[in-house]
Amino acid sequence: MPSNVPSFADLLGGCDRSAVHLEMRDAYAPTERFETWQRGERINWEDRASWWDSYLQTIADTVGRGVVIRRARVVSEPVTEYIRWEHYVTRELVEAGEQVRWLPRRNTTDLSLPGNDFWLFDGRLARVHHFDGDGAVVDDEFTEDPALIKNLLASFEAVWERAVPHETYSV
Repeated sequence: MPSNVPSFADLLGGCDRSAVHLEMRDAYAPTERFETWQRGERINWEDRASWWDSYLQTIADTVGRGVVIRRARVVSEPVTEYIRWEHYVTRELVEAGEQVRWLPRRNTTDLSLPGNDFWLFDGRLARVHHFDGDGAVVDDEFTEDPALIKNLLASFEAVWERAVPHETYSV
C-alpha cells in the first residue's frame, strides 16, 4: 500500500462520530476462512482467542470511543453461499460493536444506489472500493467531494432505514 493511503485503522482512528459501510455484492473473492467454512469447519464462538483479531479489536476500540459503526448489506435472495457464510461470521462484527443490517435487493428498486461498495467516515471522507468481476479489490478511491459524500450518505441511510437487523435476518 502506498504510504499516502491511510490504513483502515487510521481512518477509524480519525473518526469522532460515525463510520458507515455499504456492501452490495453477492460474493467477494474467496478467502481461506470462507473455504474453511465451505469444508464444514465452524468457529468455536466460546473460544474468543481463536477468532478475535486486530481488525475486530480496531472496531471494538473505535466503538469504545463512542463512534457508531453501521454496516448495511444489500443481498439477492435466495442468498449465495458466500452471503450465507458472511451472515454466519457477522457475529464477530456484532460482538466487536458494529450494528449490521441486511436488505433484500428486491426491496431496493426505487432507491438510487451507487455502483460501488464504500465506507464513509464522519460524513466527510469516503473510501470507495473498486472490485474486479471475481470480487477482488482492484483499488480504493478516496474522496471528500461534498456532493458525492451527500449522495453516498443518502444511499446508505435509505438502505439502513429499510434493512433488517442482523439478529432477525435469516438466510
